[in-house]
Amino acid sequence: MRIHLTSVFVDDQEKARRFYTEVLGFAVKHDVPLGSDRWLTVVSPEDPDGTELLLEPSGHPAVQPYKTALVQDGIPAASFAVEDVQAECDRLRGLGVRFTQEPVEMGGVTSAVLDDTVGNLIQLVHSS
Repeated sequence: MRIHLTSVFVDDQEKARRFYTEVLGFAVKHDVPLGSDRWLTVVSPEDPDGTELLLEPSGHPAVQPYKTALVQDGIPAASFAVEDVQAECDRLRGLGVRFTQEPVEMGGVTSAVLDDTVGNLIQLVHSS
C-alpha cells in the first residue's frame, strides 16, 4: 500500500495553481473542469508518477471553520520535504512568500512554516 493522493482545501483554485507551480515548483498533473470547480492535482517534478496533491475547493460548509482553526493554532495542513530548509526559505522569501515560522532545528529535523496564500499553512522539513 502507498499514498496515491492527498489534498489541501484551497480558497481559489487558480491562485493555488499559480502558487503551487510557479512559486513552490510543483507540476500540474491533472486539470479537469468539473462544473464551476476543477480536479486539479500537482506533483513533484522529481517524481511525476508519485503522490498527487489535490488542490481541492473549500466549498463544503465544514471546511472554513476547520481551516481557520488550523491556521489560528499554527498547524500546517501539509508537510513537504526539501533538501535544505534554510536555502528553500531564502529562495521562497525572494519570491514574496510569507513564513509564519522561521527555520528551527528540532532533534535532527529542521522545519519552517509558510502561508500558501489560499488559506493554509504548509510545513517544509528536512532531516539532518
